[in-house]
Amino acid sequence: MGMGTRLWSIGWKLLAVLVVVWLLLMTAAWFYQRHLIYFPERGTPPLPDVPGLREVHYRTSDGLRLTGWFLAAEGGEPYATVVVANGNGGNRAGRVGLAEGLAERGYSVLLTDYRGYGGNPGSPSESGLTADLRAAVAYAAGRPDTDPRRLVYFGESLGTAVAAAVAADRPPAALVLRSPFPELADIAQDHYWYVPTRLLLRDRFRTSQHLSAYDGPLQVIAGTRDEIVRPALTRDVADEHATTYTEIDSAHHNDPALFDSPELLTAVDRFLRSAIPR
Repeated sequence: MGMGTRLWSIGWKLLAVLVVVWLLLMTAAWFYQRHLIYFPERGTPPLPDVPGLREVHYRTSDGLRLTGWFLAAEGGEPYATVVVANGNGGNRAGRVGLAEGLAERGYSVLLTDYRGYGGNPGSPSESGLTADLRAAVAYAAGRPDTDPRRLVYFGESLGTAVAAAVAADRPPAALVLRSPFPELADIAQDHYWYVPTRLLLRDRFRTSQHLSAYDGPLQVIAGTRDEIVRPALTRDVADEHATTYTEIDSAHHNDPALFDSPELLTAVDRFLRSAIPR
């Protein structure tokens, strides 16, 4: 066998090995993709020592009993009630600062947790998260201290798609989306460019598609240095759907500036008071 023939044979064998390795990786990505999407803190967080913060419970359409925290507005009757749809990490304990800041500005707040998060039963999936937020919204709307005509959905990151899905069939008085994206495949393609994510993804989280069925007031918020959801993707959502677009300068995806900073809270308050008149 000549040198050229041997090199040709080695090349084909190497290519075959690479193809097999790639196929194994794709198989693993298919079966374990939800471990790459959802990062729950599963333990039950202790109720913080925040005046007025109460533990609440509500049941989903598929029978899960979920736990959340409710904080009433300071100063009496709330201007509106905000239902928070978290991103894919942590649990409700990481959103207490947001609740406190909104309560100080006159809003009641329901901090939710999805199935599999924060001591709740079940395992997360797109349909499950959507059912969980629907149950939270129904609970908030049924409270005697809530005006169901003045409900606001606040979605962050992955929760923006969940909030948009619920808004499409149960429109809120206003919708706030922090770090939204057109669909999850756009994010996956950014971070896993070597994987055909648009073919493999089971949970699609098509934010823009859901927003096409919602025509109410919408505020989109972006961090200008967001490394998880590129600002350009968030701007795509804003350009197509938003009433108001707000940028938080120099903020990365998980910076406090995008969770509960005075700049963010003031921007949300200003938007809601213009979008939901008395």
